[in-house]
Amino acid sequence: MTEQGNLAQIGVVGLAVMGSNLARNFARNGHTVAVYNRSFEKTEDLIKHHGNEGNFVPAQTIDEFVASLEKPRRAIIMVQAGAATDAVISQLADAMEEGDIIIDGGNALYTDTIRREKEISARGLNFVGAGISGGEEGALNGPSIMPGGPAESWKALGPLLESIAAVVDDVPCVTHIGPDGAGHFVKMVHNGIEYADMQVIGEAYQLLRYGAGMTPAEISEVFRTWNAGDLDSYLIGITAEVLAQVDAETGTPLIDVIVDSAGQKGTGRWTVKSALDLGIPVTGIGEAVFARALSGATAQRTATIDNLPSGKLQTLEELGISRETFIEDVRQALYASKLVAYAQGFDEINAGSEEYNWNIDPRDLATIWRGGCIIRAKFLNRIREAYDANPDLPTLLLDPYFKNELADLIDSWRRIVVIATHIGQPIPVFASSLSYYDSLRVPRLPAALIQGQRDYFGAHTYQRVDKEGTFHTLWSGDRTEIEI
Repeated sequence: MTEQGNLAQIGVVGLAVMGSNLARNFARNGHTVAVYNRSFEKTEDLIKHHGNEGNFVPAQTIDEFVASLEKPRRAIIMVQAGAATDAVISQLADAMEEGDIIIDGGNALYTDTIRREKEISARGLNFVGAGISGGEEGALNGPSIMPGGPAESWKALGPLLESIAAVVDDVPCVTHIGPDGAGHFVKMVHNGIEYADMQVIGEAYQLLRYGAGMTPAEISEVFRTWNAGDLDSYLIGITAEVLAQVDAETGTPLIDVIVDSAGQKGTGRWTVKSALDLGIPVTGIGEAVFARALSGATAQRTATIDNLPSGKLQTLEELGISRETFIEDVRQALYASKLVAYAQGFDEINAGSEEYNWNIDPRDLATIWRGGCIIRAKFLNRIREAYDANPDLPTLLLDPYFKNELADLIDSWRRIVVIATHIGQPIPVFASSLSYYDSLRVPRLPAALIQGQRDYFGAHTYQRVDKEGTFHTLWSGDRTEIEI
């Protein structure tokens, strides 16, 4: 039902699928919702098809939209990131009053959110950058929500967001993350973890399909089985569904008619760029981003497929490995690589929190990511327990539970990396994650040699293991060492 006379508790600007579904979610949960879209036809379409789901107040102009909101006014922007977001923010800010709240619910770059929050707060308004995960289905039925911004805005906004968020163990999957860009930063890293998670699942599929010679239907059943155990997660579950799907037109598995070039909208790249700036090695996430880029390198792949020497490749049979053993090894390597992806993501969030003084609590993230979001997984409960036991964990991999898990997984993980090399199948995240793990584990790294090289050609100096100070060797002279 549409009621024009009511003041709305919340407003949504931008009524593409995500915005429309979010507005419907609010309405279904008993809130009167103001709705506005630059093209009024979309607003009319929402009312026509879903107006019976609750109380909507359609507006044809920004001024009309703002006037329909109760104070403090709360408006969520769901438009394309970048210039379009800035334009809508400016329009809303011009029409709003002190204390009103503008919420950007899109995938904005967190540095843009920091800038916008500073500009908007100077005008006496509150600006909230809120990461919203769960896709179209989550927006409608319960997403995971990661709002940043000033703490006082949470008092007015929190109950509304809690009413529409996913719920796990009676806990809404939403909490105030931290000041200014904290919410969008956390959502960015969430998406980076998602990239790695999807890639390692893809690598497991690749090994089973082209290493073990299994059909998509057979692999689908394997994933269904895995989803009943330690790997229980949203992405594992939908993977089974995708692999079971048969194309209606050709009668072949749908996976075989989908072009093997994966798209990306930028959050994965942002995660890696930010990690580089922070000096945090998110190697698994980085390789996942590069894997998508390589899948789209059409000209290179067209030129090189079946046109580069492979060396002598072997089959599982020639290697003396049974299909059953191989499947279990792949499962364990997948699990281990997923753990590394989450560990690296939490490392980046901790570093970002420290850099920007956000005071993000990793336990909150493990809690709100259990439902609604794309990377929801069974072991997020374990991550919460890990940070409960030790908030200052140097890495999740050192938590006693995960350390014991890795002790059981490591031999299979190593075998799979070796086997993939023998059978000639690419596993960039499996392999890089294992190298990352070993880099943490071994007592010495080749960085000592690199520092020696840097000192030789650029006098960049080095430190010694046996005494304090900074040193340089006179490589072009008598090669004596001097202290700087």
